[in-house]
Amino acid sequence: MLAIRLQRVGRKKQAIYRVVVSEKTKDMYGNHLEILGQYNPHSKEAVLKEDRIKHWISVGAQASETVSNLLIKEGILEGDKKKSVSISKKRAAKKDAKEVEGKKEEAPVEVEKTEETPKKETPKKEVPAEEAKPDATEKPAEDSKEEKETK
Repeated sequence: MLAIRLQRVGRKKQAIYRVVVSEKTKDMYGNHLEILGQYNPHSKEAVLKEDRIKHWISVGAQASETVSNLLIKEGILEGDKKKSVSISKKRAAKKDAKEVEGKKEEAPVEVEKTEETPKKETPKKEVPAEEAKPDATEKPAEDSKEEKETK
């Protein structure tokens, strides 16, 4: 079966991809039947041979999911984009568990905030006086910490 897929070329950390037609079972970095274009993911620039791509698709070649999305974006193919990246079952389970925990933690935080806001609005004058007292009590505590470190 023929496949239209990407072949990575370019320097390290500056990838450029060739769009090639090759046998599905063969190594894509080995021999390929034809180069159909190139794609630069950094600048999102694609140079494709539309007539040759349409020819190979009519012959029976199938585009990979990533190439299919690229061709739809460029207007060569019509249809909906495919999901080219899949999440493993293990990773999906972790993600779902994390979302459930996040929702549980968010709900109590919102309740606490709504209770605190009315209290802060009414006694505005008392709040600064209370803040001054803990500052005075904190200084001796800091001194005791420093004394412990020197011993």
